Amino acid sequence: MTRTKAFARLAALVVAMLLSACSEGQRTQEIASPVAPPAERPDASPSPDIFRFKIGALEAAALKDGDIDAANDGKTFGVGLPTEEVSAVLAAAGQPTDTLHLSIQPLLVRSGPRVLLFDTGAADASFAEAGRLPASLRTAGIEPSQVTDIFISHGHPDHVGGLLLSDGALAFPNAAIHVAAPKWESLQADGASADLVSAAAPKVVAFEPGAVILPGLVTAVAVDGHTPGHSAYEIASGDERLLYIGDAAHHHVISVQRPEWTIAYDTDAPTAQASRRALLQHAADQHLRVYAVHFPFPGLGHIRRQGESFAWAPEQ
Repeated sequence: MTRTKAFARLAALVVAMLLSACSEGQRTQEIASPVAPPAERPDASPSPDIFRFKIGALEAAALKDGDIDAANDGKTFGVGLPTEEVSAVLAAAGQPTDTLHLSIQPLLVRSGPRVLLFDTGAADASFAEAGRLPASLRTAGIEPSQVTDIFISHGHPDHVGGLLLSDGALAFPNAAIHVAAPKWESLQADGASADLVSAAAPKVVAFEPGAVILPGLVTAVAVDGHTPGHSAYEIASGDERLLYIGDAAHHHVISVQRPEWTIAYDTDAPTAQASRRALLQHAADQHLRVYAVHFPFPGLGHIRRQGESFAWAPEQ
């Protein structure tokens, strides 16, 4: 897939999402009505693991779950390139050159009686220092039972690890679990995900890529290449928008400044590279506010053009 085609496809998907709001959104609204009681207003106590902000009239918060460190050894970022080339880009941005640091921060959004959670962190995944989401959530004033909707970007452990408790029960028992149909199908076919599938199945609301999930509030954005059914999400309030990018980009320097470099996490690297550049270009051209789950906490900012490439401009 060429970069031009990828960008055209992304633009077409955005238009299609708007046109499908009435029909698809009405169907999903009926299925995924909130089942938990309204949450209390979040506690205003400060915490380094919580960053509160607004999306229009919506209350939102970045919730720190943990961190992932990836060695700059040519096996994860810039696969196939000399490590010196990767180091040069990191050094120019004032970053360590031996290790690439990735944060993990699911997103919390409150809309009236709905309490929305985008991804669920890594829990006890061996490759991460994580598992702080439950504490971050409660410090934000929300009990797990009050979460009404969970939006899964894809099935990697650092995004679905927090769905289950250690005993295999659902961590968010009253939440509808929104996941793209291709991703749900691949999880069902994956024997390693059997426990997750069994526990989540009664709560799953599968959607077609690019669907309007909650009309006027949440729309899926298909970003191909990372995994089958990988989804970003656009969150709306009035005229304001926030684009939750999932794993369209992992590192705030390498993924943004060198979107064409191969990343080992991507299952279809060429498609992911084209999709990544297309999404970054769209975000920069449209001046979109972006939420990046793996960028430095709280992962909130904008994509700016930088020559023939891009740069990350954090809000904080």
